[in-house]
Amino acid sequence: MARIGASPLAFPDFHGATRRLVLVNLGSYFLLAIAGVAAPLATRSALAGLIFNPTTFLHGWLWQPFTYSLVHPTDLVLGTLFELLSIWFLAGFLEAFHNDTWIMGLYVASVVGTALAALALYGASVSMGLSRDTIPLYGCFGGIFGLLMAIGVLYGDVQFQMFFVIGIKARYMALIYALVAIAMMFGTMRMYAFAQLGGALAGLVFIRMAPRRGFSFVFSEKWYGIRNGYYRWKRRRAAKKFEVYMRSQGRTVKFDGSGKQIDEDHDDEKRWN
Repeated sequence: MARIGASPLAFPDFHGATRRLVLVNLGSYFLLAIAGVAAPLATRSALAGLIFNPTTFLHGWLWQPFTYSLVHPTDLVLGTLFELLSIWFLAGFLEAFHNDTWIMGLYVASVVGTALAALALYGASVSMGLSRDTIPLYGCFGGIFGLLMAIGVLYGDVQFQMFFVIGIKARYMALIYALVAIAMMFGTMRMYAFAQLGGALAGLVFIRMAPRRGFSFVFSEKWYGIRNGYYRWKRRRAAKKFEVYMRSQGRTVKFDGSGKQIDEDHDDEKRWN
């Protein structure tokens, strides 16, 4: 049965999208820590704009679904360390089978899906007249849930070492995380737990819909197809104009559908040699 890394305790290679995600989150943590010491009041004001809060988001702070995942409270060192190790472990594993663009797309889709799930829960609470649960979102657990969902669905038979001791298949580990999040929905952190499930759902939608080579590859192929189609149209148009011109000169010239001249005086074998 497949395992992660060369040994049960080994971490995947630290490169590509994995390295970028870890370093960006780590840099954000230290940047906020330094800013909190140098200018605590300004830092608290900036954090209010970076974390995701449904109320402020609906008032025009539209960047929050992208920035909240970079906010890591400096007093929660172990929590931040666990997040960074999880990104390294999960993204590094996926990067052995997918390219950087796919990994980054999955992570971003999961982060945004987490925020949208929190927004949906807030909207449902308001419409039903329930208490407006506006616990702000921060941290990258939504992206981690998306990565975990991808591994559980695509590589469910791979065996992880939970807590570095217990061997467990990826699909069961993803299920345990989901059950813990569902259980949290019955407590005071229901919006946070529901949002994490939203990140997992966004990750599932991404892996079902996203091309294996990433959206950039598909867009580039579409672009080249459109460009080449335009050039073929110009060639056919020029061929028709040339036919009209040659008829005015008393000669008959024919072109095929791709704009190539048809030589009626030679057979097909000679024509293409």
